Amino acid sequence: MPGHDHDLVRRHTVYSCVMGSRAFGLATDGSDTDRRGVYVAPTPLFWGFTKPPTHVDGPAEEQFSWELERFCDLALRANPNLLECLHSPLVERLDDTGRELLALRDAFLSRRVHATFRGYAAQQLHKLEGDIRNHGAPRWKHAMHLLRLLISCRDVLRGGELRIDVGEHRERLLAVKRGEVSWDAVRVWMTELHDAADAAVGGSPLPAEPDRARVEDFLIRVRRASAGAPDPVAASDAVPQGAEPQ
Repeated sequence: MPGHDHDLVRRHTVYSCVMGSRAFGLATDGSDTDRRGVYVAPTPLFWGFTKPPTHVDGPAEEQFSWELERFCDLALRANPNLLECLHSPLVERLDDTGRELLALRDAFLSRRVHATFRGYAAQQLHKLEGDIRNHGAPRWKHAMHLLRLLISCRDVLRGGELRIDVGEHRERLLAVKRGEVSWDAVRVWMTELHDAADAAVGGSPLPAEPDRARVEDFLIRVRRASAGAPDPVAASDAVPQGAEPQ
């Protein structure tokens, strides 16, 4: 039911931002505007047999949103796309729940980023090498974004903070996108970034695992507020009518 799903995004989005080249500091005149967001499906929608969608395409072009629980689950697994979404400098929509989600950014970060970012980069490298075999050249835009991801991986492991704007690397990365850098030189840069990330992970200020309990507490509070349910802990502590406190 696309219309109903789109209503969830329109009415219940708690956080949305611009991603892609515009957020990474790599936008050019022809760059698309990719939007990503998080919505909270009302708790009563989970009570029936048909559950609300975990993600929704649209309603706008280049727009994609996740339901809060799915978003948190993937971010706790150090999914690069989700972690970067939490750190976009281009926020378009934000309510109190969204602010609390952003305040949890550090809870999602852990040394797991080493495996997930590197794993995603390996998949992209495999595709690029396939392009070279089949077409004689890689897709240079994809090569640029692979390098950007490896830079982020190295830097977050070194400093403990995820910054997605490429900063001083912008011109060098755009030269890769334009095909002005040889594939051999690109591979050398990739190897350097791989090695730097590997060297940084052992002494990284990031914790070994994300703070799952902190994120789950947030999710439960959001669900409870949406349902309008009383706090079961407070209810269990209440003294029954007619009973004497111990």
